[in-house]
Amino acid sequence: MTEKCGYIAIVGRPNVGKSTLLNRILGQKLSITSRKPQTTRHQILGMKTTDEVQAIYVDTPGLHEGYSEKALNRYINKVASSTIKDVDLAVFVIDRTKWTDEDQVVLEKIKAANVPCILVVNKVDYLADKSDLLPFMQEVAKKADFLEMFPISAKHGKNVEELELKIANYIPEGEHFYDKDQFTDRTARFLAAELVREKIMRQLGDELPYSMTVEIEKYEETDRLITIHALILVEREGQKKILIGDKGARIKLIGTDARKDMEDMFGMKVMLNTWVKVKGGWADDERALKSLGYNDLD
Repeated sequence: MTEKCGYIAIVGRPNVGKSTLLNRILGQKLSITSRKPQTTRHQILGMKTTDEVQAIYVDTPGLHEGYSEKALNRYINKVASSTIKDVDLAVFVIDRTKWTDEDQVVLEKIKAANVPCILVVNKVDYLADKSDLLPFMQEVAKKADFLEMFPISAKHGKNVEELELKIANYIPEGEHFYDKDQFTDRTARFLAAELVREKIMRQLGDELPYSMTVEIEKYEETDRLITIHALILVEREGQKKILIGDKGARIKLIGTDARKDMEDMFGMKVMLNTWVKVKGGWADDERALKSLGYNDLD
């Protein structure tokens, strides 16, 4: 049978469920998730190969408007915007029956890139009145010439397999780029850092919304054990105290939760050690950002 291979960008404003959708499609955790915007900061590829079709999904940061005052925010918007230009298909995710100015910004970028687009209405399981869905979709359909429109629940998997089948119809013919068993282009070191950052975002998103990043200083793997040293950078001394918690309780809980996810992801025992360090102004220092791995577009 003829092979098909293509890139699909999962795009949308922050916190509409893009990473949850990618994880659901892949059948395993790749992109970290939380209820906070800016959880996803990097472009992450997730590959799914089924028989002759290889779909290469690109999970992107949520596009923001008016958040360009820091270098980190400019970086995030640049990653998200550039992705749309280089794919075969865009999967545009919105949240239930809410259409916002930020959704319109994303749509305009898709139109400017002239990329075919499937609109996905996520979180429909949370709709109080399901009868609101159809008229909303009919109204949104007037905004662009969408290939398809799909209501789904990424969290519970509702209609996701059907969405994948539709996506496959629009993937062009071509040889597969990746091995059939490969599910991402990211290293284990990168994934470990993201898992630590996810646990911090979930527990301390209000106190440390955007002022924290994680750097893996050591990653060593033997036949039976992976040893990881994770350095957590914050901007102020007060944030360090919040992160460590009373008698180290908070950082211990974060480490325990991250280690469990690492063991599930890597399939072996993990020894995780975490440290917290203050590095003022890192989020607005382009040189510092590059040294911390924020260099996708170099």
